[in-house]
Amino acid sequence: MRFTAGVTQEPPWYVSRCLEVEVTSQGESVEDALKNLHEALELYFEDQPLPDRIDTPIIAPVDIPA
Repeated sequence: MRFTAGVTQEPPWYVSRCLEVEVTSQGESVEDALKNLHEALELYFEDQPLPDRIDTPIIAPVDIPA
């Protein structure tokens, strides 16, 4: 099953968040953060059933005046 991850830098870490379920992880690089998120999702779904269907979120920028 495929999920969507957002990654932000919060020095000194990269923080990865799954957009479909509330699971977050971190790592010293983007690759580490995504790998750790993958492991966290596997652990999360040990106790939760996999959903029958995942709606992929729409990712869009939102501009506000500075």
